[in-house]
Amino acid sequence: MATTKIQFEVQGMHCGACATSIQMLLSMQEGVTKASVDYDSKKGEVEYDPEKVKIEDLFKTVEEIGYKITKI
Repeated sequence: MATTKIQFEVQGMHCGACATSIQMLLSMQEGVTKASVDYDSKKGEVEYDPEKVKIEDLFKTVEEIGYKITKI
């Protein structure tokens, strides 16, 4: 399984619990092998299998709960 790693910025987080929620949501998605989100830097990283999930779909999932994601 070849994985891809993407870094992103998150807008709309108000506390560390926001970062934890986003990280958990991404981690639960099929095809995601690792996800991390840091509240202080407002950045995150996700490692995923592009044959199982599209990055656009992962970002859309996060945006559906009220955050804006921008790939960096």
